[in-house]
Amino acid sequence: MEEKKSRPQDKWDAKAGMVPKTYKVKKDAAEEFAVLCRQQGIAVGIKLSELMAEYVAGHRKDINATND
Repeated sequence: MEEKKSRPQDKWDAKAGMVPKTYKVKKDAAEEFAVLCRQQGIAVGIKLSELMAEYVAGHRKDINATND
């Protein structure tokens, strides 16, 4: 079996703490989201990360209560 070659991007991703994720979402919502991001000059992944961070920050107390 051949070993996977490391790309410069892989090294940057690891250093930046980036990981690939796969989610199932409604096609229409994903396409519209991508169009809006493109129109605003924002990368889809960056905007998704921002939205996730906002959601977590707004619900952090719920997460902490569950883990206590």
